[in-house]
Amino acid sequence: MSTPLESPILSSLPRVTIIGAGRVGSTLAQHIAEKNLADVVLLDIIEGMPQGLALDLLQAGSIELHQRQIIGTNNYADTSDSHIVVITAGFPRKPGMSRDDLLKINAKIVIEAAKQAIAYSPHAILIVVTNPLDVMTYLAWQATSLPRHRVMGMAGVLDSARFATFIALELGVLATDVKAMVMGSHGDLMVPLCRYATVNGVPITELLDAAAIARLVNRTRNGGAEIVELMQTGGAFFAPASATTVMIEAILLNQSRLLPVAAYLQGEYGLKDVVIGVPCRLGLRGIESILELNLNETERAALSISSQSVQENIERWRSL
Repeated sequence: MSTPLESPILSSLPRVTIIGAGRVGSTLAQHIAEKNLADVVLLDIIEGMPQGLALDLLQAGSIELHQRQIIGTNNYADTSDSHIVVITAGFPRKPGMSRDDLLKINAKIVIEAAKQAIAYSPHAILIVVTNPLDVMTYLAWQATSLPRHRVMGMAGVLDSARFATFIALELGVLATDVKAMVMGSHGDLMVPLCRYATVNGVPITELLDAAAIARLVNRTRNGGAEIVELMQTGGAFFAPASATTVMIEAILLNQSRLLPVAAYLQGEYGLKDVVIGVPCRLGLRGIESILELNLNETERAALSISSQSVQENIERWRSL
């Protein structure tokens, strides 16, 4: 017998709702349609904007050779029966701001968006992209009371891609030959796992000295801030949209891919009642399982510190 989650995915055309039609949301809509993954509903509070973006994307359909339906709306009723809901809505960082500075202003947006979306799509899987990501994912899980395997945050895929890119640039190799894994919070205390970073199977510890690796780790931790400082008027959107697309593809196509995502932990890695980035298998049910890596003492301590920062922000939100 199918579970309530599996039934709509198997019996109807997949549908993805994106809440927030800014740069991340609109780019994500483009990826989903052009990869022919699902029909898309693009929702935003600004009247006319999601409708205009949807029409623009539809007009590109005949050129890109896809027939996916793309709807722009300001009404949550139009998002009903979505299989996946992605929340990108919120205010972006400005130069000098940390992701945590966005806590108060974005928490209310994410909580309201999650509640309304799940009211119309009670069987949906929820992916949170809004910063500060780990806390926003925790609040979305708490607000919707969904099972934890159906709520996750996009962070680890993006941070791992940044780490891999910086390694490739340093070594002058193809980025596609580099595999990297980043755990922990989506912020300055994220935990790039250098032991697990390889170039075609060769650990980077065999290719780079300790000083170079430390420099790349630091650049990865500040990867988002570097882009914000360069752009001045916004933050990254191409890579975040691509990272979210990978997660959606893994779920809708039931690929059972092992990807680092922000997940609610109930004892894994010795951590409880916190959302933090860990390697997970993604499939039709969302988070099919959480993989517990055999971390060394240094890595486990770094993950604990990263977790504490998330829990402190959760407490900050509760005290506001």
